[in-house]
Amino acid sequence: MHPSRPELPFTTLTAALRAAGEPTRLRILSLLSEAELTVTDLVEILRQSQPRISRHLKLLVSAGLVQRFREGSWAYFRLAERGIAADLIAPLDPLDINVVRDQERLAAVRAARAAAAQAYFRRHAAEWDRIRNLHVADEAVEGAIRAALADKPFRSLLDLGTGTGRMLEMFGPDIEHGLGLDLSPEMLALARARLDRARLKHCSVRQGDIYDIAMPPDAFDVVIVHQVLHFLDDSARAVQEAARMLRPGGRLLIVDFAPHNLDFLRDEQEHRRLGFGAEAVAHWIEAAGLEMRLQRSLPPEEGSGREIGVSLWLGQDRRTLVAGAPAAPDTRLRA
Repeated sequence: MHPSRPELPFTTLTAALRAAGEPTRLRILSLLSEAELTVTDLVEILRQSQPRISRHLKLLVSAGLVQRFREGSWAYFRLAERGIAADLIAPLDPLDINVVRDQERLAAVRAARAAAAQAYFRRHAAEWDRIRNLHVADEAVEGAIRAALADKPFRSLLDLGTGTGRMLEMFGPDIEHGLGLDLSPEMLALARARLDRARLKHCSVRQGDIYDIAMPPDAFDVVIVHQVLHFLDDSARAVQEAARMLRPGGRLLIVDFAPHNLDFLRDEQEHRRLGFGAEAVAHWIEAAGLEMRLQRSLPPEEGSGREIGVSLWLGQDRRTLVAGAPAAPDTRLRA
């Protein structure tokens, strides 16, 4: 058996082959290997009715070839991360007329998605630029984030409160699997457009609650909580839940504002906290059962006009990763 392919019971394999062995369903699998799509997207690409597409998707989900994720009133579909779906479509000729036509229509759907995301971004760009100009420059913060995680490589990343998906874009080229969670559909649309643009097919985003992550524990090598805690009422609870997602030896990186006095951010931007002292976040990390490995503060650049510093905290799971432990835990969200 190929080391990356799971062994399947006879009945499971038969069901998968039966589900994939139909022209439209094979085309759907090929499309979902490229992007997360909704029923509406697939109707537009395949030029078939909504009930017909829905029936095909139901069969593919039941056979374990496709995953379904709720996002408000929408549902997104993606090729299953585990199983044989990718193997079934691997022999498809990329120059086949059906594949070429579907890819052209998929490109149009992606372009429309990107245009909608950019329209939202333009409406809020001035507001976001104003906030960015208040704190340490993004380039310096991102350099510190990379440095904090540079001591050893990691294969899987969970970005909580992913926003525009920048952390996934940063680390995507160096990891095998990345997932971003956010409650805002508008931010998820921006993140999807960013990941599409970067061609990071192994990274995805989902709607999810930072207080109640609908996944099994011990699933990721690294969890990042970047500029999120100051929006929350119960930061300690969020840190506890983030720590639950770490594999043995995994690392949790928290990035947020240092204490400041810009009180207007409470009313205008819904900030619950005006930054955090080093000891407070370190206490939450240790209370979550992690070992503090790093605390670093970046003060505003002198003469920059910026008023808010940024701090980083790195905690590590105390458990030892056992040799031969599963490399790709199940990170599928519960429907």
